[in-house]
Amino acid sequence: MIAIISDLHSNIEAVDAVIKDMRRRRIERVIVLGDVIGYGPNPKETLEAVRALNPEVILMGNHEHALINGCPSNMHPRARTTIEWTHQQLSEAELKWIASWPTHATIDDVLAVHASPRNHVLEYIFPHDIKRPALMKERFDLLPNKQCVVGHVHIPGVFTENNEFLEPTDLMSNLYLFGDEKAIINVGSVGQPRDMDNRSCYVTLDGESVIFRRVSYDFRKTQDKILALNGFDPFLAQRLEIGR
Repeated sequence: MIAIISDLHSNIEAVDAVIKDMRRRRIERVIVLGDVIGYGPNPKETLEAVRALNPEVILMGNHEHALINGCPSNMHPRARTTIEWTHQQLSEAELKWIASWPTHATIDDVLAVHASPRNHVLEYIFPHDIKRPALMKERFDLLPNKQCVVGHVHIPGVFTENNEFLEPTDLMSNLYLFGDEKAIINVGSVGQPRDMDNRSCYVTLDGESVIFRRVSYDFRKTQDKILALNGFDPFLAQRLEIGR
């Protein structure tokens, strides 16, 4: 069984809670879909925790891309501030390591990217995109295999080739069973959930199905750290409580 985690966002309390849950389930294989850093107060500790997991692959997320290549002009100011601050916290060796992360990988015939099959690092796939069937078809047509796992929008669920978006609560026991149709699976966010559930989210994959896992953590401790940092938007702390 493989655990797939994404969008940790320098939230070490959430990361530690998810690692504890994975160990309880005796999961040995781990894939990281990017955005290990950004938004949160503990980039170095989060990077160290990820390295200690010895994951099969760590992918480049849009926050790592901005960290290494400079923030794009359209990046939200609250994200830009945290990226610039994060850059000051990390060593040259850490920055070089992050720069080496690939933008995609294939794991057991599943395409893994941070964002989208069409743009591996930057493109968002939102639940409301199912109202744009031509766009969704273009994304599915680019899939070399039947399944693809993504993160980026922090909203867990399954996009099907039949143009549906299935939330974990739509699924029996949070389980999606693979069939003949293609599927793009958003694994949710460990460090900054945005589906109105403040618990960390990750998935486990066994080749035949995917299960969405939720893990509670001490978000108030993370909030206090964010609020203590000059220049960080207080909303970055507030959103952790409400999960949006």
